[in-house]
Amino acid sequence: MKSLIVGSAAVLACAALLVAQAKNDFQAEFKVDKKTLGVRGSNPYFNLTPGYQLSYKHGNDTDVVTVLNETKMIDGVETRVVDDRETEKGALAEFTRDYYAIDSVTNDVYYFGEEVDVYKNGKVVSHEGSWMSGVKGAKFGLMMPAQPRVGQKYYQELAPGVGMDRAEIKSVTETLKTPAGTFMKTIHTVDTSAIEHGKEQKWYAAGVGPVKDAEMDLVKYGIK
Repeated sequence: MKSLIVGSAAVLACAALLVAQAKNDFQAEFKVDKKTLGVRGSNPYFNLTPGYQLSYKHGNDTDVVTVLNETKMIDGVETRVVDDRETEKGALAEFTRDYYAIDSVTNDVYYFGEEVDVYKNGKVVSHEGSWMSGVKGAKFGLMMPAQPRVGQKYYQELAPGVGMDRAEIKSVTETLKTPAGTFMKTIHTVDTSAIEHGKEQKWYAAGVGPVKDAEMDLVKYGIK
């Protein structure tokens, strides 16, 4: 998730904006007991089973997401590590390690941060978009509820000045066709940011996970 990095003054402005956005119905506080957060549980729209892999493609660009048999303690919670590799014209463009935790009571999936390596000509040129819950005022957000409902609005990441992505669920009944198959009753979200302009459409299918966004279509999925 790429985000614009801004200065300290903007960080304070973003914090104020977060309060304003929360009043606009985007959920920014998640009253979940950290004791129930971890790597146990199962969300139908966000598979975190070790070895599960999703492959996406658009033209000559690809994105391969792999759930690793690896965990990392972040903000007092054991999180699952997910490897995300994006290529452009066959060359690695971005490598990200994402961190997620599941609520064993509700099966909601929360996002605890990401470590980003941005590549150019085979070399790392920046770590833009990196953040961790519990560091520099950042807090975990809700990535995907287990029982999504139309009209639900929530922050997926709460890292002032780095990543303030949020989602609104628009539909839970759409049919979507991709190279990987036709999926019924998909979850359609519109994603925006409190610190960037623009919107992005995304779709999630039960038993699969993310199947399409503004740039990529799912071409293959399953345990590797």
